[in-house]
Amino acid sequence: MEVVEEKGKVCVTGAGGYVGSWLVKLLLSNGYKVHGTVRDLSDEKNAHLRKFEKASENLQLFKADVLHYDTLKAAFAGCEGVFHVASPVPATKVLDPELELITPAVNGTLNVLQACLEMKIKRVIVVSSIAAVLLNPHWPFDKLKDEKCWSSEEFCRKIENWYCLSKTMAEHAAWEYAEKNGLDLVTVCPSVVLGPLLQPTASASSLFLIYATKGGPEPMLDYLWHFVDVRDVADALLLVYEKPESSGRYICAASPITIRELVDLLKGMYPNYGYQKNIVDVPPSAPLTSEKLKKLGWKWRPLEETLTDAVECYREAGLLDELEGHTLHLPPLFKVT
Repeated sequence: MEVVEEKGKVCVTGAGGYVGSWLVKLLLSNGYKVHGTVRDLSDEKNAHLRKFEKASENLQLFKADVLHYDTLKAAFAGCEGVFHVASPVPATKVLDPELELITPAVNGTLNVLQACLEMKIKRVIVVSSIAAVLLNPHWPFDKLKDEKCWSSEEFCRKIENWYCLSKTMAEHAAWEYAEKNGLDLVTVCPSVVLGPLLQPTASASSLFLIYATKGGPEPMLDYLWHFVDVRDVADALLLVYEKPESSGRYICAASPITIRELVDLLKGMYPNYGYQKNIVDVPPSAPLTSEKLKKLGWKWRPLEETLTDAVECYREAGLLDELEGHTLHLPPLFKVT
């Protein structure tokens, strides 16, 4: 029997979410004691967390909300590190961007950092997004987008991409606070996260892949998308936490592929689904690079493995079944202009 060295105690905000769940599982398997924040301790959608190996002795869940500062302090007590994963990712149309996205993302992140400072947390890892990288109209077309590239807040507002705006504002605010207060902060910017689900509800990115697989009425734009396996995101978060030399931002994006290429790849693997047919050509865009994270030692799965594990998970959960009278819609988050 393999004996895992016992590590310190860390906290994961948004422990019951897509990335949060895989991160909690990874941390437990690596010998960490984990505090996890959830909004409702009795909610069945968080029940899977208690079933993880070593959860009974090494996982403690806390009812906390990133907008309620005191609940965060209680969750962070006794921890050496904090992974701030909790942030709204909309699966439906955003009606009030300020209330639904911007305030929880920005104020929530600042509350987390302030609580970390007060509770003397040694290192904080904030999950940002390539949403805070991609939307830069001034970036040269022929230059790889690296960690120096930031989405333009002005441009995000102009095209009303509220999710990208919320993630950009939150990450800017995080860096400003950390630098002002001497907090050891690292941010990780994952691309579109795919792979198997641990939680009972489908994530927005899973709904995107389900839409591409089953097809639907809204067109999909043939952009160069970057995908990354949820398990590889968890690995990246632990890597940057444990490596003393990690610093700054890290783009976490493994597989660049257009929508047409993605659909063709899926068709070859699973020929019996309807697949998206209405795919609209768009001008090419500069790809992202994860070279900085690779130099730190990050490795990732082949896209085919991620897609296989994701589709098998969706099939088992009934997410690919045809429901009579039900029209599938593309999550608004992915209707990129």
